[in-house]
Amino acid sequence: MGPKRNKYLVLLSICILPLAGCANQNYETRPFYQQEQATETHGKKTLFDRIIEVDPGGLDVQMASDYEKRPPATIAVLPFTDRGSAQYTVDEIPLSFRNKHQRDEWAWTDDQRLRKAFVAYFSEREFSVVNPIAVDAVLQSHGINNAEELANVSLLKLGKWFHCDAVMYGTVDSYDAYYFALVSGYVVGVSSRMVSTHDGETLMRGTGSRYSLNVMPALDMEDILINSAESLLQLRYVELARAEEEVARELVIRIPPSETLRRQVASEAVRRAREAEEVDEEASQPHPVVAATTPYLAPPPSANETRFLQDASIGDKDRRYAVDGASRHLNTASSWHSAGQRYVSYSSQQQH
Repeated sequence: MGPKRNKYLVLLSICILPLAGCANQNYETRPFYQQEQATETHGKKTLFDRIIEVDPGGLDVQMASDYEKRPPATIAVLPFTDRGSAQYTVDEIPLSFRNKHQRDEWAWTDDQRLRKAFVAYFSEREFSVVNPIAVDAVLQSHGINNAEELANVSLLKLGKWFHCDAVMYGTVDSYDAYYFALVSGYVVGVSSRMVSTHDGETLMRGTGSRYSLNVMPALDMEDILINSAESLLQLRYVELARAEEEVARELVIRIPPSETLRRQVASEAVRRAREAEEVDEEASQPHPVVAATTPYLAPPPSANETRFLQDASIGDKDRRYAVDGASRHLNTASSWHSAGQRYVSYSSQQQH
């Protein structure tokens, strides 16, 4: 019984020790607003990542030489354009037979997916991004319905419409699916350029593609058949969404951060917050009660006015009063005067 009992005690101790460690764990109080680490590399693919994920795609981003001196505080991401067939293709073979209206809808859908991905990653940065719903509403109100009409609008006018410092144009270059038995996946490619609305200078120009591939190696025929069927699972829409977000993230992350713009955004936010506090403080302070002013009392009528009103109330027509203008009015004071009589007016002022 002794050794067996000791064995149970050892097992019990092993089970209790992790619980005791969790119970004694102390959590540190950590402050906010620390220096972020690896901001320029986090989310950026390396050559090793592309080899492991079998991603032969690449990215190329070119920035203006004076970008840091004039970073755009507010950006409007314009509708993207689609250069593809707007059909669902696998190995560049269309598997759908969409009509013109359906192709227009699916091309717009593909464009919007990539456009919204860029909007999301721009919003994480130091930029203020105009809501794409507002951008589309303004463009539609001006009758701009395609890429050719959008290209004819001046940059100065776009800047006034959206109150922005730069606009971003985008083109979907590739949006295809591929399947080769043991290899399958999506390819998403996009070209973009950011242009200043003040002078038309191109601040950023980038092109890139993302291959979301899955490789299933096999040695014998049975494995080839099984892995080929499993490879079809790579053509799920969630894999396509990941490729869309990744190509947008890779392009936006290559735009260098602007410390000047970060300071401007921070100081403007603090200023607005202090103004709001001052308004609240002023509203909370008691205000002195203003005494009511003495109501205006009209002066009493003169003796002539009193006599006239009394005669008018009893309908006395014998007295020779003339109070109206040149026309006679039946049953009114103007009917009391006789022809040829000079008209006078009774008032509280002295007669001249």
